Amino acid sequence: MSCQYQYIYGPVYSWRLGMSLGVDPISCDEKICNFDCTYCQLGKTQQHTNERKVFVPTQNIINEIKELPEVKIDHVTFSGRGEPTLAKNLGEMIKEVRLLRQEKIAVITNSSLMTRLDVQQDLSLADFVLAKLDASDEKIFQNVNQPSDALVFDQLVDAMHIFKKDFKGKFALQIMLLEENKNKVEEIANLARKISPDEVQLNTPLRPCGTKPLTRGDLNDIKKAFDGLYVVSVYDLEQKQYHPFDEKKTTSRHGQFRK
Repeated sequence: MSCQYQYIYGPVYSWRLGMSLGVDPISCDEKICNFDCTYCQLGKTQQHTNERKVFVPTQNIINEIKELPEVKIDHVTFSGRGEPTLAKNLGEMIKEVRLLRQEKIAVITNSSLMTRLDVQQDLSLADFVLAKLDASDEKIFQNVNQPSDALVFDQLVDAMHIFKKDFKGKFALQIMLLEENKNKVEEIANLARKISPDEVQLNTPLRPCGTKPLTRGDLNDIKKAFDGLYVVSVYDLEQKQYHPFDEKKTTSRHGQFRK
């Protein structure tokens, strides 16, 4: 199928979300984020910012969703070339999508702006929030996530804890495991217990990037540190083939999923 879409992509198969239609509320040629994670499959961050602004008018997103053909979707997922909570109209987009689609709405966030009340309000409109926790302390945070100078690790952890207490939907912690943080999993698990997520998602970079993945055996051992929490691992679930509307645009947001 030839693709006319500029802001939505996929559908992609996600081990965390099933068949997922991606919505990119940033949709710029350059990656715009306030992290520059060592493992990011989209490469280096070109624009570092913590400023929320409208990158794509809400109506542009809605117009494309209205044009969707019949397709099986489990979630409509806000994620793309950058941190989705940087989009000032994220909450408005979620409200408008909900008027059109019956599927659950997910947001994949790096957790960086969850200290802000307006971001918490926007995220509270989703059915499923997947929030990043790759570190145990400020040093690991700086080494793995390479955040902007304004972000402080302990404040992000506290914000996740506060958000989770009042959130009515499903809240997951997504933890990317690498050589740099695999020896800190006990400490990360203790922070996870403080936050008390509905689910812990243990991941490792299986798509091509600048960091090597850990093995299945590594992740099986690491799961033991999260005793008492509901844990899923990228190695636990079947990886399915899928055929997005436009492979090039999907790859620009989702990485080299064919490799």
